[in-house]
Amino acid sequence: MTEPTFTIIAPVYNEKESLPFLYQRVKEVMDSTGEPWELILVDDGSRDGSTDEIRALAAQDKRVRPVIFARNFGHQLAVTAGLDYSRGHAVVIIDADLQDPPEVILEMIQKWREGFEVVYAVREDREGETWFKKLTASLFYRLIFRITDVKIPLDTGDFRLLDRKVVDVMNRMREHHRFLRGMSSWVGFKQVGVSYKRAARFAGETKYPFKKMFKLAVNAITGFSYLPLQIATYMGFISACLALVAIPIVIILRTTTESQFTGQASSLIAILFLGGVQLISLGILGEYVGRIYDEVKGRPLYVISEAPVDDHEKNNERNK
Repeated sequence: MTEPTFTIIAPVYNEKESLPFLYQRVKEVMDSTGEPWELILVDDGSRDGSTDEIRALAAQDKRVRPVIFARNFGHQLAVTAGLDYSRGHAVVIIDADLQDPPEVILEMIQKWREGFEVVYAVREDREGETWFKKLTASLFYRLIFRITDVKIPLDTGDFRLLDRKVVDVMNRMREHHRFLRGMSSWVGFKQVGVSYKRAARFAGETKYPFKKMFKLAVNAITGFSYLPLQIATYMGFISACLALVAIPIVIILRTTTESQFTGQASSLIAILFLGGVQLISLGILGEYVGRIYDEVKGRPLYVISEAPVDDHEKNNERNK
């Protein structure tokens, strides 16, 4: 069987209504290239019938290749599974809800043919999203850009094209708490962005509520920056400096004025402040230690219930 030139990866979680339209638009776009292609649909533990819809599409078109998780493992791991099972010389990651227009893939392919090995999509506009999500997303991207050693492009998601050499490098990076857009920036290579307008969700509800967005932000920060640990150190120094300044002030006031520090208010404030600093520092350390613990357990990133038979051996060999 001829290996495809292009692989399209779409993680799926309760997207039954969108799947036929996603397939049709991807098919029209990719057929226009005149190159062989495949569409990997990774079912991330869907409960709305998406699994059966994926199987139906795979039976209809052999270029659709289902990867079915044993349970929900999350969006980033679903994309990781798609990368593991991909065979194309260029691999495109796209959302199944059609917020990322498949037509933009043609622009990405053009940049890839010009020699770029990572082509990321930059969101000029975000239709159908609340002002709160737009604001928090904007702040998040700018925070990550400033505090990490790796310069992750602003206003970009996982919608991007990766050359096979980039995919092979990322497939060897098996950390559990993953931030793929940061990982694809970390690997280097020749990168460029293409602008697009992010559409409103085609159907259903968002799979990234604030709780999941916050968790992704924590993974991004702890995965690519030591700043939280440094903040804990700074807070310790600030507390110590405040104590050093306060000691002579208290002595002078006690010896030169008639007013006395009576009651426990000042002591309680100092104790609460220092206790807060200590607990925050312990919490930051706990986040990093927890990630170390997850890594040393050595569990697989995901568990597959169903996948293309011909790729099981290749996938296992690649991930050793």
